[in-house]
Amino acid sequence: MLTSVIRKLVDIHDSDELKGLLIATAYGFFIMFSYYILRAVRDEISSADRGNLQILWTAVFFVMLLAVPAYSWVASKFSRGVFVPLANRFFIACLLTFWACLVFLPVDARPWIDRVFYVWTSVFALFVVTVFWGFMSDCFDNSQGKRLFSFIAVGSSLGGMVGSATTAMLAEALPAFSLLLLACVPLEIASWCARALHHRFGTGSVQGPGEAQKAISGTAWSGMRAVFASPYLMGIAAFIALMTFVSTMLYFQQASLFAEAFENRAERTAFYAWVDLLVSGLTIVFQLYLTARIIKWLGVGLTLAIVPALMAVGFIALGLYPTLAVLVVVQVIYRAGRYGLTKPAREILWTVLGREAKYKSKPFLDAAVYRGGDLVSGWIYTGLAALGLSIGAIALTAAPVAGLWTLLAVKLGARQEALAVTGQNHDK
Repeated sequence: MLTSVIRKLVDIHDSDELKGLLIATAYGFFIMFSYYILRAVRDEISSADRGNLQILWTAVFFVMLLAVPAYSWVASKFSRGVFVPLANRFFIACLLTFWACLVFLPVDARPWIDRVFYVWTSVFALFVVTVFWGFMSDCFDNSQGKRLFSFIAVGSSLGGMVGSATTAMLAEALPAFSLLLLACVPLEIASWCARALHHRFGTGSVQGPGEAQKAISGTAWSGMRAVFASPYLMGIAAFIALMTFVSTMLYFQQASLFAEAFENRAERTAFYAWVDLLVSGLTIVFQLYLTARIIKWLGVGLTLAIVPALMAVGFIALGLYPTLAVLVVVQVIYRAGRYGLTKPAREILWTVLGREAKYKSKPFLDAAVYRGGDLVSGWIYTGLAALGLSIGAIALTAAPVAGLWTLLAVKLGARQEALAVTGQNHDK
């Protein structure tokens, strides 16, 4: 029955592809289940410590500068079947350490534990997701990505819903450190899914299965150098930078408006979790019924441009009506569209590249460039606020940037389609 339902929703070519799809979907489910248990806890810290938010984001950026080459070095030494589960288990060890600190250290240390946890969670969020999607683009080729990635993303969204619901129901009943322990369980299950997928699949349809057993070529720094040598990768970097600007403007506005609306930290955590739950629900609707069809009808470029165009309109609305209700609507539309449409389409961009780009250039872009964009955008927001600009005025200044993001999306999608046709590899 499950197979019959999936075949109605997804264009499956054979039984092996179906098995891979199911394992990949389960992997995404458990990764995001773990993260969304922690997400609301992290976001609540941003409201409680919003005066230091730009400093925290600066710390995140510099931690990323150390983490990316360290991860690339590990990828150069071990096969993906070793280093992907190893990365997940490293984060499990970190969660256990945070739990021990919260339980055994004095209460006076809590603000600093919160700040370190905020930085760590921001690194964790990008690394586990970028490793997951790099793994997916390594297992499935460009044609498969267009057909399968939107359904694989459904697993991630369902995991986000379950994680958000778990936090929403338990945040006011349990201390935050209990949630940290709970998040370890799905993260370990995800490690087993990654290993199963590694053993079952080679490297898409363009390389032999033996290639997947090898460590990734190059050095810890080669993925970064490849970005500056490739106009295509530089285009992806610019796309991510503009996306982070839009995300950061909304995030800082959200932190301020939520802090004014809720005085109790547990209430804020629960409300953040309910917003996450709503976003995940809408995202699943996109991924199940719309995303694959939209990519097929419009192509990668126009699909990538939908959310940026909507955000240009959303910032204008927020500029005219800077209220909590309008911000929640804009934030929900943005995040549901970003996860439901933009994320699967953006991951298709990587299917035309080689393994070094997927496992080394991709973490650099998705992690260091992403958080570098956060850093710059955070200080821009702080500077605009220091000049006396209101939330509405800042939103209006962000609208033209969203328009530029729209144009870049169209151009980047056209380049991806050209590379898919020619089979040219731009990670060298």
